[in-house]
Amino acid sequence: MLNVAIIGASGYTGVELARILCNHPQVCLTAATSRQYAGIPLSEVFPNLRGKTDLICENLSVPELCARADLFFAAVPHKTAMDLVPQLLEKGKKVVDLSADFRLRDVTVYEEWYQKHSSPEFIKEAVYGLPERYRSQIRDARLVANPGCYPTSIVLALAPLLEKGIIDPTTIIIDSKSGTTGAGRSAAVGTLFCEVHDGFKAYKVGGIHRHLPEIEQELSAASGSKVTISFTPHLLPISRGILSTSYATLTDPISADTIRGLYQDTYQKESFVRVLPENCFPATQHVRGSNFCDIGFAIDRRSNRIITISTIDNIVKGAAGQAVQNMNLMCGFAEETGLGGAPFFP
Repeated sequence: MLNVAIIGASGYTGVELARILCNHPQVCLTAATSRQYAGIPLSEVFPNLRGKTDLICENLSVPELCARADLFFAAVPHKTAMDLVPQLLEKGKKVVDLSADFRLRDVTVYEEWYQKHSSPEFIKEAVYGLPERYRSQIRDARLVANPGCYPTSIVLALAPLLEKGIIDPTTIIIDSKSGTTGAGRSAAVGTLFCEVHDGFKAYKVGGIHRHLPEIEQELSAASGSKVTISFTPHLLPISRGILSTSYATLTDPISADTIRGLYQDTYQKESFVRVLPENCFPATQHVRGSNFCDIGFAIDRRSNRIITISTIDNIVKGAAGQAVQNMNLMCGFAEETGLGGAPFFP
């Protein structure tokens, strides 16, 4: 059994990690840290975990943590992670970091969008944790930078088209919608029930969302040239789920069957990407609680554009589930272990 720990267990990602890891047959969850809830059982903080774990939330030092586990999920905010993760690596531990601190390969870009990086020497070592794109590197990594939720949904849909030159990379427009768990668990007026119920709104409009450079980094890698996109996120009045609609101009006439064949060839061996049949489009309720990404598309012949639609559960494939998928690869487990459950429905 592999001993694992969650650093920052009191958020939505933390509880989702605990839920998945408590059912994982090859790991033992040995620590869950929280300053706010130190001394309180994790199952009291999150009653859905009653009968699944008897862990007590603790505020542990790095040496205390390292005595408890061999692999760590760092579910802490950016800035906190960049100071913590190097200490764990220096003790010979493996880390899946769920913050943004090691996702961007260019430290200058990171500092433009976030803040000064205190551990830039670890950025080159970090592997971007999208298994469908970087599986072989993840297997050999000791530090994996778990992708953001919006980038996961978008990159899986657009990367195959960019790699084959099917779309013009200068024409990409992306419209994404997320459930309120994407804003975290801390109380904020903008995510109060009465503020979001019966409503739908855009936010971070005008190219200012912090996931934008991450999306462009990965789409540029797929394209082989610099990609600049228009990206607008929206807040849905639901708890979990992301649906991303992307638009791009086709470079040449192409049939829908050819594109569907490309997606099927790309993802036929992937356990967690489902390419939908013709005239069938993804919906958030069909991936809820699962590690799946569903992808569908249509071609608008009038405008010569392709419209891709992809959906994930933002706190499973967009966070905790993908983190466990990465852990499985890093530790030599079957990639699907602990993640095989069907989506919740309804």
